[in-house]
Amino acid sequence: MSYQVLARKLRPADFASLVGQDHIVRALRHGLDSGRLHHAYLFTGTRGVGKTTIARILAKCLNCEAGVSASPCGECSVCRELQENRFVDLIEVDAASRTRVDDTRELLDNAQYLPTRGRYKIYLIDEVHMLSASSFNALLKTLEEPPEHVKFLLATTDPKKVPITVLSRCLQFQLKNISRERIAAYLAEAMADEGVEFEAEALAIIAKAARGSMRDALSVTDQAIAFGQGRLAEQDVAELLGAVGRDEVSSALDAIESGDPQAVVRISAELAERAADFEATLAEVLQALHDIAVAKALGQADARPALSTEAVQLYYQIALTGYRDLRVGPDPKTVFEMTLLRMLAFAPDASGAESVPPAAPRAESAPDAKPNPESGEPEPPSPAIDRSAVPSAPAIPPPASAGAAPKPASPPQQPSQPGNGSQTLAAQWLELFERLDLSGPSRAIAEHSVLLGTEGNRYRLRLDEAQEALFCGASNPEIEQALTKALGRQVEVRIETGALAAESPAKHQARLKAERQAAARQQLEQDQVVQSLISKFDGHLVDARHLANP
Repeated sequence: MSYQVLARKLRPADFASLVGQDHIVRALRHGLDSGRLHHAYLFTGTRGVGKTTIARILAKCLNCEAGVSASPCGECSVCRELQENRFVDLIEVDAASRTRVDDTRELLDNAQYLPTRGRYKIYLIDEVHMLSASSFNALLKTLEEPPEHVKFLLATTDPKKVPITVLSRCLQFQLKNISRERIAAYLAEAMADEGVEFEAEALAIIAKAARGSMRDALSVTDQAIAFGQGRLAEQDVAELLGAVGRDEVSSALDAIESGDPQAVVRISAELAERAADFEATLAEVLQALHDIAVAKALGQADARPALSTEAVQLYYQIALTGYRDLRVGPDPKTVFEMTLLRMLAFAPDASGAESVPPAAPRAESAPDAKPNPESGEPEPPSPAIDRSAVPSAPAIPPPASAGAAPKPASPPQQPSQPGNGSQTLAAQWLELFERLDLSGPSRAIAEHSVLLGTEGNRYRLRLDEAQEALFCGASNPEIEQALTKALGRQVEVRIETGALAAESPAKHQARLKAERQAAARQQLEQDQVVQSLISKFDGHLVDARHLANP
């Protein structure tokens, strides 16, 4: 006898052997045992989860010679014919190849005749959403009032394309994707029955690649058995599917944690040589980072205690952006490699702040240079200033009174430098932003940026990567002009994009708004009048809004 593929050989013959659709089986069992039979059933779900299989089992339950029940005998001639797909009263139609209205009318013309062998004449229409609009119209009348001996079993992967008039005449069942654990457990039982040697890790890879489809899992298993010469080994299956295991993901995270760009490039080249799926690889990196973040949030022991919580969150966001870029990037390997290198470039330092590339070296450095609180790099004072003769001044001048022209923060030869004094860069930018005369896209860019530092008269801003659509170049004349006017001296602005380690003005305002909202709600909840009304009318506080919030 010729070889029969696993997907056909292991097709369930009854509800007891069906995997992963317990909610459907329970409803159908109760309906069959109580005699509550509908004339039309619609089974929906992704490919390979059991729609057609359930329909065939239901046909067997309806026509078994032992009577209508949820447990057909499987031995009578009707059950055997249904199992071998040669039962004359089961009419299977592939709607994808028979979309014309004439085909549908031909089928329905025969519906009036009694079944030849069974109790019911059953029409099983697969991928019913592929029927034309005329075919659906021809089907409607018969579907609404069919003869007593006719049952319709419809299956589709896209119920949204089925007209609502058809949906309303059917009993609908939504099949679920089967979990990886259940697929792996079923494959383990099946391989034991088939006498195939296997490794549990290999079955886990197959179950993950199946994406909830049991048929896909069995098809891949067939292919993997042939590839591994009758044995399922983790390495063989990973090589066959271009999948990556835990070792590759762990190596990538080791390179990120140690800040080793050479290791990143080497890992990327090795994966490309193996023809690995970079989208799946980046998805594995995302999953690993998620697991680490959850372990840290719950206080559990995690595999990477050296990574801070902030670093894990930043790496996850960078990896997620890279995952989206895979669809538009020039080459998957390039996007994957750049994603890992971006993690190295923006890795937080030991204090939790983002690392910023050092400024260009100067010809001279003052011995009393103070460190920049954002970048950690020394920021020497301007060599043109005699500090012994200059009185201390605030880093940012106070706002001018209404109607008066803004005054310079200090004489042109005495510019103030952010980072000197007690104010942080974030606080200085928040204060300075309120004084900038900006509107439109330029204001939006400034509002979603933070100040990284200054180099002489150059101000370096970082725009939130979530607002990257606003980015239109490293320079912005409108922001430069507004900043020059506010400071009273000519300045140059350089803008980059990336994740923010500090609070931008937009996020600052959002936080203040949320705090005011929470305070307003708390104040109302503690108000005696409100409490009295709630108690008297058995009510509850739905919402509260602070009047200062827009």
